[in-house]
Amino acid sequence: MKIALLGQATFGEKVLEALLEDGEQVSVVYMPPDPPAGKGNTFKELAERSGIPVRQPPRMRDPEVSAEYESFAPDLNVMAFVTDIVPATILNFPPLGTIQYHPSLLPRHRGGSAINWAIINGENKTGLSIFWPDEGLDTGPLLLQKEVTVEPDDTLGTVYFDKLFPLGVDALRESVRLAREGKAPKIPQDLSKGEYEPLCRRMTIDWMYPVGIVYNVIRGCNPSPGAATSYQGRQLKIFDCEKLSISGPETPGTIKQVSDEGLVVAANGGTILVKRLQPEGSAKLKAWEFAGSAGIRAGERLG
Repeated sequence: MKIALLGQATFGEKVLEALLEDGEQVSVVYMPPDPPAGKGNTFKELAERSGIPVRQPPRMRDPEVSAEYESFAPDLNVMAFVTDIVPATILNFPPLGTIQYHPSLLPRHRGGSAINWAIINGENKTGLSIFWPDEGLDTGPLLLQKEVTVEPDDTLGTVYFDKLFPLGVDALRESVRLAREGKAPKIPQDLSKGEYEPLCRRMTIDWMYPVGIVYNVIRGCNPSPGAATSYQGRQLKIFDCEKLSISGPETPGTIKQVSDEGLVVAANGGTILVKRLQPEGSAKLKAWEFAGSAGIRAGERLG
């Protein structure tokens, strides 16, 4: 069985490693154009080292891409972290079809920020789906799903890298085997149980919300895109933090304390200990470092 692998970044690389370990025949790898100069592309290096042709078209939907793709005659497409639009001419070409990884329990959280929204919404479970993509947006039939627990202090980073990343590699390996054996199901999605959601490009903290909601927004945006607030008109993005149960009479957003641990900020019904942040135009800093350079004092406000 010949496989065309479409993917990018470390996830695509690890899926390629897994397929090669399983003895699968990967006939071609498609990935985005190389990153800016100075950044390595270990995914590409692995493919080339393994003697696999690599193609890096700016857009998969360009007509010349489909024409060359067909010359590799894959039996199955495996899509591992694909953000480009792949046309139906490619999706439907292989005899066994196309399978794709998505980091949510479809049809819940369709779209490119599925993990962000699960955490921001305060959900205690999420998961991944391997599905058969069609011309809709994450709407194709399901092949298999795996569920994970979202712990109260999990972030976007921990849910993805510690849970959905390794589980996703294994799920694609399993799905390839099922497809090869003719045992891969196609279970229609009930689209009434989910919706397509926008990309989580910017989230602004409203300190007047209950502390639990504020905490969910911050951890759901850590490490990307960062939850935004401001200090004296300058934007700050907050990343690492801790929810504390202590509360007091201070107006939400008030900095209660500055210490080597960070900034203790009042919220509605509790406080947030901000440990790491990023001032506009700067690199990420420990909160106490920024507090020292900016002269932040207890009693001042964020937002």
